[in-house]
Amino acid sequence: MFMKDFKLSEKEIQKKYQIKDIESGLTSSQASERLAQNGPNELQFKKDSKLKLFLRQFNNVIIYVLILSAILTLLMRHYSDSTIIALVVLVNAIIGYYQEANASNALEKIRSILSTTSTVYRDGKRIDIPTKDIVVGDVVFLEAGDRVPADLRLIDTDNLRIQESALTGESDSIEKNADVITADNPSLAEQTNVAFSYTSVTSGSGTGIVTATGNDTEIGQISKEVNNTTERKTPLMNELDQLGKWVSYVIMIASVILFLIGLYFETYSVSVLALAVVAMVVGSIPEGLPATTSVVLSRGVSDMAKNKHTIVKSLPAVETLGSVDVVATDKTGTLTQNEMTATDVLLPNATYHVTGTGYQPEGQILDDKDQPVVHNKALDLFLEAGFEANDTTLNHEDGKWEINGEPTDGAFLTLYHKGMQTKAAPKNQEVDLLPFDSAFRYMGKVVQNEAGQKTLFVKGSPDKILALAKKTDANFDIDAWEAKVHALSKTGKRVIAVGYKPVAADVNEISHDLINSGVQFLGLAGIIDPPREEVVQALKEMNAAGVEVKMITGDNPVTAKAIGEKLGLAPTIHAITGAELDALDEAAFTKAVLENQVFARTTPQNKLQIIKALQASGKVTAMTGDGINDAPALKRADIGVAMGIKGTDVAKDSADMVLTDDNFGTLSTAIREGRRIYDNIKKSIQFLLPTSFAEGLIIAFTILTKNDMPLNATQLLWINMVSAITIQFAFIFEPAEKNIMDKKPRDNNSSLLGKGDMYRIAYISSLMAICGIVVFDLLTNSGWSVEVASTVVVNVIVFGKIFYLFNIRTSEPLFSKALFSNPAAFWIIGLMILLQVLLTYVPFMQDAFKTASIPASGWIISIIAGIVVLSVTEIDKIISKRFAANR
Repeated sequence: MFMKDFKLSEKEIQKKYQIKDIESGLTSSQASERLAQNGPNELQFKKDSKLKLFLRQFNNVIIYVLILSAILTLLMRHYSDSTIIALVVLVNAIIGYYQEANASNALEKIRSILSTTSTVYRDGKRIDIPTKDIVVGDVVFLEAGDRVPADLRLIDTDNLRIQESALTGESDSIEKNADVITADNPSLAEQTNVAFSYTSVTSGSGTGIVTATGNDTEIGQISKEVNNTTERKTPLMNELDQLGKWVSYVIMIASVILFLIGLYFETYSVSVLALAVVAMVVGSIPEGLPATTSVVLSRGVSDMAKNKHTIVKSLPAVETLGSVDVVATDKTGTLTQNEMTATDVLLPNATYHVTGTGYQPEGQILDDKDQPVVHNKALDLFLEAGFEANDTTLNHEDGKWEINGEPTDGAFLTLYHKGMQTKAAPKNQEVDLLPFDSAFRYMGKVVQNEAGQKTLFVKGSPDKILALAKKTDANFDIDAWEAKVHALSKTGKRVIAVGYKPVAADVNEISHDLINSGVQFLGLAGIIDPPREEVVQALKEMNAAGVEVKMITGDNPVTAKAIGEKLGLAPTIHAITGAELDALDEAAFTKAVLENQVFARTTPQNKLQIIKALQASGKVTAMTGDGINDAPALKRADIGVAMGIKGTDVAKDSADMVLTDDNFGTLSTAIREGRRIYDNIKKSIQFLLPTSFAEGLIIAFTILTKNDMPLNATQLLWINMVSAITIQFAFIFEPAEKNIMDKKPRDNNSSLLGKGDMYRIAYISSLMAICGIVVFDLLTNSGWSVEVASTVVVNVIVFGKIFYLFNIRTSEPLFSKALFSNPAAFWIIGLMILLQVLLTYVPFMQDAFKTASIPASGWIISIIAGIVVLSVTEIDKIISKRFAANR
């Protein structure tokens, strides 16, 4: 939309968009030309093609090395070796692609869309057309319940109010008019003569001229900013990339050195030496790493989708939640219910508290002793007045209570049903209604009861109603009531005053004079958008886990801070506004972002800047939201989390994760799940690397000693990949370690493997390699054939893996309850042993992998080697735990 449209008069708007007559609208030919020129009225989202999604799975250093190995073996005409290596690469890619494609398809199913039809004036007729066919210059008619189909310059309004919280973060509906705005740069909330695409009409009606469609709307501009926002790699992906590069570079350098040494000493022929070096590369490269990581993440993602109402769009996202330092979240609809609720009733002679939240009319009115209130005339009259001075409806549809109209009015409807303990409305007949207008800040209704008596009920801003009460009663203590209003406001509640007066039987219309002559004061209601119940517990768990939560909202700072205190956002809460942030330099801005917990009156740009400042300070940041104004920050955050029910499609498209039940409490569960997944991925890497390196060491030692090769490339691939898809599956089912949520988030700058991990990998790989080499030499020197001895060595490495699994699964000692905490591990080990039997005895497996049948003594040797590995690693675990405790 052009910035100056809100400054133009109706005639100027008509001229600009070539509309001869408002009630005639555009002609069909004009509409067709503009639709062809500007395209459909739809938001265009950036989406990767399926081919790009598939090709992305190959973007990994480890995969590059494997592809190179496959090419080399192919050139040397070892077709079985190159085929198996290629299959390994393909399996890795399919696993990653399948999960990401599934998540994308699931998201498409839950994405909400714009209204399917809209009402416009075309060719002199008022007709309904598909929203996507709306063009610039169309004259659109709006009424209560409609979703605004495009950006409109309003030219006629009748008590029109529009809910813009998805765009501005404001929970209140905005009153709209057709008056020209003279200010140069009004904010979106101040553009009262404009209706924005994707917002909802809560009351009244209006007519507007379309000034922007699709990506040219305010939503579209935010969508463009989202597409231009840089996504950061997740901490896990950064760590895995670094690990993959480090492992690959070391192995490639070592292989080149070994090849040159072998070539210099003429250990083997060039072809045999080249094949041996390729075997060493294939054996040392942890080709199971990408697949294992994908499978562990995929299982976590699948569990969350099935049991925790969460759709994860990319595999690493769920793990990232486990490493976040800060969760930045909007308020309305995420931390709060976005359903205004009356919590306090202050009458001249009593003060009451109201139970129950939201629009569901279940709850009670309690006195100061927390006892249910028996009906009394003063309270009943207050409840009736709040119900009648109202033009909102409360409906029960699809098992849910919803309003059509103003949230504040909805709170009074629910309050009436709670207090009167009935779902029936008062038996009054409406005579006349004066809708709320910000110019006079009250609304009124004249009703007639069954006895024929007429009463004027009024509710509105306390300063207006208290002044009217003073006119009726000169002794009315306005100062005392203003103090009560102030006290309620300080707790973040909106305060509404209610009054009434009997009117004559001949009064059939409401006038301002009638109201301004004075009313009898009935009392005050304190109303708040209540916190979601599950949020309080979730925040406790996050705080215990060292995760800081920051509220970023478009609401006013007093309300936002009060909500934060009710939620237990932090022990001490400091608030700052977007305008105050804008006045700060970069260093002061970052300091303010770290020190404040509540950010009020923020713009979409503020939200994005806050996320960037947190990330620049080394924080792994999650962002939750549901509105259009949250989208850029959702995209920028290390992990963006959108709400699936109330969330806009712009927000869901920008996020990495979608909560299909809009339950913020799921985040705490996701953090726990993310930490478990990270731990299990780390364990799988600590498990995978020693065994891969052991295979490489065996080949390297053999080249240097000019002996027969104990293992060939296909046997090495079998050990790595089959164990990766069997033994390493155990880590998928491994439960979380005790007290996992009592730990602080891991350091974002720390490496995946520490010095202790590297030491352990080095000695375990050396131990396994020594076992394999010693067994091969002993067997071949004892007259066993090379094929049989190689088969025993394969089993020695596999059983070393099996026994090492029991050590690495948990930090607890072997013989503890943790031994049986993962029953799936035993079934998986059984499967691996069965596969080893097939490899050893089935003829076509023997042909493919160059194995041979072995006697029972070969299995006994393999088991003994496994026990040696387990014993050494358990002793190391005990010593390490004692050393850590003493330190």
